Amino acid sequence: RTDEPLLPESMEALKQENMPPVDMVITSPMRRCVETAEALYPGKVILVEENLREMDFGEFEYKNYQELNGNPSYQAYIDSGGATDFPGGEPLPAFRERCKTAFTKVMAILETQKGIQSVAFVVHGGTIMSILEAYAVPARGYFHWQIGNGQCLEGLWQGDKTILI
Repeated sequence: RTDEPLLPESMEALKQENMPPVDMVITSPMRRCVETAEALYPGKVILVEENLREMDFGEFEYKNYQELNGNPSYQAYIDSGGATDFPGGEPLPAFRERCKTAFTKVMAILETQKGIQSVAFVVHGGTIMSILEAYAVPARGYFHWQIGNGQCLEGLWQGDKTILI
């Protein structure tokens, strides 16, 4: 939930990317997503959806493996294969449901808009994983949908709550 800007070198690298053309951009309210959207799609209309924001990682927020190594709560999380909640954070099932609900809300709004044929979602990894776990065809588990920062997946929204990947 740390809301920090992109690094200048990241911003410059994103400006060199050649993303598929879109009519509109949907983003999380977090600065790094908004700035990424602006770098990748300059001049495009950006719709910010609050509930596409990053998960609250609680006690693990902004910490790396070295800082968490030896922490019993972190070890329990690792031992669970990522299935347990983050101590003091947002429960994973609630996060996944929030992302799915926000996505379908945005898609329902977009389906009523004339001239909107393609959109880009500039959101967080866990947000992407939650949405695709729920709606992607072929169906895959949550962790299957991990992608790197600044990477792109293309899909086709069928309107019947499936995304063809």
